[in-house]
Amino acid sequence: MTILRRLVALGLLVAAMTESAVAQGAADARYPERAIRIIVPFPAGGPTDILARVIAQRMSEDWGQPVVVENRPGGDTVIAAQQVAKAAPDGYTLLAAMDTTLVMNPATKKSLPYDPHKDFAYITMASQNTSLLSVRAEDGPKTVHALIAKAKANPGKLNYGAGIITTRLAGHLFAREAGISVQLVPYKGSADVVQGLLTGAVDFIVDGIATALPLVQSGKVRALAKLNSRPLAALPDVQPLAVAAGLPGLGDISSWTGLVAPAGTPRPIVDKIQREVATMFADSAIFRKLENSGITAVSSTPEEFEAFFRREAVRWDNAFKESGIKLE
Repeated sequence: MTILRRLVALGLLVAAMTESAVAQGAADARYPERAIRIIVPFPAGGPTDILARVIAQRMSEDWGQPVVVENRPGGDTVIAAQQVAKAAPDGYTLLAAMDTTLVMNPATKKSLPYDPHKDFAYITMASQNTSLLSVRAEDGPKTVHALIAKAKANPGKLNYGAGIITTRLAGHLFAREAGISVQLVPYKGSADVVQGLLTGAVDFIVDGIATALPLVQSGKVRALAKLNSRPLAALPDVQPLAVAAGLPGLGDISSWTGLVAPAGTPRPIVDKIQREVATMFADSAIFRKLENSGITAVSSTPEEFEAFFRREAVRWDNAFKESGIKLE
């Protein structure tokens, strides 16, 4: 009887597990059945927000469910990342994760309430963006060399605005390579960075192209250089900073964004989201819409995205330690 009871119990357990797996598979196949949230770790109006809203609109149209963008700025993207890391792994809460979130925070902060290696399911790359070094058009220097000369003539008196850690660090690296002393004014997002420049709160900015591009095109802001050598169709005459400043040691610096979900999100759901993003970015109208906003859309497999993130983590951890830069 004891053996019989054990066999019966084992049979019931296997049946329950099979039923659960079948139910989970059915749920994955029906995904999405309700609203999806994409958490953006910045205020509305910046490049990550613009990208997320384009993705959300197309997803909603294709899937017939609301896809809502929620802005959760603060803490160098930590607040948003922690929220998603703790969310249910069901595909209904996604994070527009930045290089800041996955690479720079671990490199520059002593402790984090999330682990980028363990807490997220990697879905797809979403953008690799070019940042600009810009000044006010009406009274700013006309070249990078002129900006450097002005800074050297006024040591410690010029300041620059930047939002994400990548652009803050880029500003530090520029100052170090150029041999100038400038002060950082940190902002929470791109819209605030550009506003700081326009109001005269800062002398120059290092920021993604999306927010500044309309102001560059309208003549209010002057882009002195881009931070990498990627082609920039919207501003074809703007040189890489390393070239414009004559500082080859600067190299290329890019900011990037990808979609992640909480760890444990079923792979069929991850794959469905990945395919959706890859399909929409293959649409030339969407690609151009993002490009006109200064956003270079890219997609990848989950494996490609995770491998890229891990390479970047090693690169920037080493670079930050070697630089000796302290970011508050």
